[in-house]
Amino acid sequence: MNISDNKTPNQPQYSARWVIMLRRFGRLLFLLAIIGIGVETLICVSGHKIVPVIPWLPAIPSLVYSVGAIFILCGAGLFFQRTVVVSSIVLGMVMILCGLAFDLPRHPDLMSAPWRTNVLEPIVIGCLGWLGFGLGEIPGWLTRTSRYLLAFALIVFGIAHFQILPLIASMVPGWIPWHWFWTVFFGVVFIAAGVSFATGFLQGSAALGAGLMFSLWLLTVHLPPLLRATQDPDKWSDVFIVVALWGGFWAIEG
Repeated sequence: MNISDNKTPNQPQYSARWVIMLRRFGRLLFLLAIIGIGVETLICVSGHKIVPVIPWLPAIPSLVYSVGAIFILCGAGLFFQRTVVVSSIVLGMVMILCGLAFDLPRHPDLMSAPWRTNVLEPIVIGCLGWLGFGLGEIPGWLTRTSRYLLAFALIVFGIAHFQILPLIASMVPGWIPWHWFWTVFFGVVFIAAGVSFATGFLQGSAALGAGLMFSLWLLTVHLPPLLRATQDPDKWSDVFIVVALWGGFWAIEG
């Protein structure tokens, strides 16, 4: 028996172990980001002036305190086996309902930048919460709906890269060359990942690539501005959102 014959039976085992580690890391990132969003939501309540966080909430302190507390409890509940399914279901429902109830009426234009960010981002985070932590307990129709919503959002994100290419290219740090190339490249990656989720073809690779993409944006685009302006709640929101998307996609890898 040669060396390749010895290694072949172990390859699936190593691959499965790697996927499990990646999913656990993604779930940890996701729940920490949800807790962070909840804490920021509570901190940003100042009288009737509420700094926008995800999802956008009207200036009703009792509502904001309630939603912030739900996020913190759900994020903490995702850490424990006994409460993970309930927490994921509640988190997804609150995220999606808030996005539809409070963001959608304010941004009816499907292809506008506020629609993509304010409406689609909480919906995507809610779907990732269902898919990444449902553990086979959520209904099949909800799994399929979440997958199609993710596909739709990713394709819209990708199209946006071509609609406002100069603006997105300007966000790439100056020390990184080929700004336009990377903007087009990631736009194509978004669309390809969306098609993958819609068709069910290579979903694991799509989730891995999407998570890696958000992790790169965290390190190059969002984290440096936060370090320069730690008192700016918008910068914290950006970081929490990107971390949630990064971890959420890796949580459903495999």
